[in-house]
Amino acid sequence: MTEHTHDRPLNGWRVLVPRGGPWGDGVAASLRSRGAVPVVAPLINFAPTTDQATLDAALEKLAAGAYDWLTVTSATTVDVMFAHRATVPSTTKIAAVGETTAAALQAAGYEVALVPDDDNSAAGMAEQLIGLERKPRSILALRSEIAKPVLSVKLTEAGHRVDSVVAYRTVGVPVTERIMRDVQNGRINAILITSGSVAQQVREQFPEIPDETLLAAIGPRTAKDARKAGLPITVIADRQTVDALIEAVSQFPLPHAADEVAP
Repeated sequence: MTEHTHDRPLNGWRVLVPRGGPWGDGVAASLRSRGAVPVVAPLINFAPTTDQATLDAALEKLAAGAYDWLTVTSATTVDVMFAHRATVPSTTKIAAVGETTAAALQAAGYEVALVPDDDNSAAGMAEQLIGLERKPRSILALRSEIAKPVLSVKLTEAGHRVDSVVAYRTVGVPVTERIMRDVQNGRINAILITSGSVAQQVREQFPEIPDETLLAAIGPRTAKDARKAGLPITVIADRQTVDALIEAVSQFPLPHAADEVAP
């Protein structure tokens, strides 16, 4: 058996996938195709908003054509839209924060009109929308309860009418005893950090992570959030996609196969 074949660069790796559902299944399949053993351990899940009436009213207004734009800043928001059978009329354009969110929207049957070119963040999306829309527009911003109101603030300052509505809450999910042990004793070779809230859970649920365990962040902003949470990030994907993240991990030799992780 060759140590490092090109098509299966992650042979022998055990990689923790921090979210379940269709997203987790997709990531697990990508990892398997590269030879890794995915360990799907959802660290976060989403719970319904505590203000269902406001969300229902906003989705009704959306369906009635009251908004020029809908902004979506996470794939989870797409799950909520899908669960509520949200209708987006053709007169309403959808802006997605990044490729992952755009792919989730398209998979759920929604058409995406805008993805920021460079800065896949709420601020980047606001800048691009402001540049595009010179006249005041009506915008629905669906967000998570913990999201900072960067998008709404910037758009409002630029003269747009924004309804900022909580679509879901993010809650931590405790992992099993076995996964906790596997992380602690280094049986998990890499942990994928795909958001600030995942980073928070990794920090809280795994107080002792061996130095040789690779912590891989899906982009510079997530890396920054993770470091703020006290996690030493080993590798950062150059694009905010799962494929780029797995590709970044693939550049490293298997941690316990060598004394040292190559830079």
